[in-house]
Amino acid sequence: MAELIKTALITGGSKGIGYGVAEVLIKEGIRVAVTSRTKKSADEAAASLNKIKEGYALGIESDVRNLESQEKAVAAVLAKWGQLDYVIANAGVGHMAPIQELTAEQWHETIDINLTGVFFSAKASLKALTETKGYFITISSLAGTNFFPNGTAYNASKFGVVGFSQAMMMDVRSAGIKVTTIMPGSVATEFAGHEPSEKDAWKIQPEDIGQIVSDLIKMPARTLPSKVEVRPSIPGK
Repeated sequence: MAELIKTALITGGSKGIGYGVAEVLIKEGIRVAVTSRTKKSADEAAASLNKIKEGYALGIESDVRNLESQEKAVAAVLAKWGQLDYVIANAGVGHMAPIQELTAEQWHETIDINLTGVFFSAKASLKALTETKGYFITISSLAGTNFFPNGTAYNASKFGVVGFSQAMMMDVRSAGIKVTTIMPGSVATEFAGHEPSEKDAWKIQPEDIGQIVSDLIKMPARTLPSKVEVRPSIPGK
């Protein structure tokens, strides 16, 4: 009997790192569901990804700040493809401001999306991942260990993601689920209001993170790189 095609769910997968990961996985024959807070952006991303391999992408409107919304996203993947092998908890936001200027709304949005959203993604997918002995990958940041001015909210959220991921790894590995957190440095995306340009050629590209995800899921079952730090190979310009 032919082996079932693997499937992945990527939160915040309509652009940036999430979309780059989706491109790499589809090219390697993995079906991918990408989520976004709007149906339009999710559908547009899926339509673009399906040009790589028709029928391999699914767009899902979902908000990581809501557990029920995450549960519905997982249910949509299972209804479409019958299994869930990989979850890439990528959705994120960045509000950079000194504590004197950071608003309560910006604080809550950062923590709710970057940290609580990872928790909800895990809670919603654990049963399905247990059945497939799957992989849960979080996208943190070097900001998860390195603090900087104007980073109170972002640093707090990413320090939290690193700690959450490492503790979750200890909780679920006896169930056959792997957990890794990827901690990129500067990535050429639209993140935090930045518009990528040719000047960003020195930075990590979204598809580079996709290659790391691909490498992780190909590791021998006995081997678990629980934390991956990645930086541009040359200094910033």
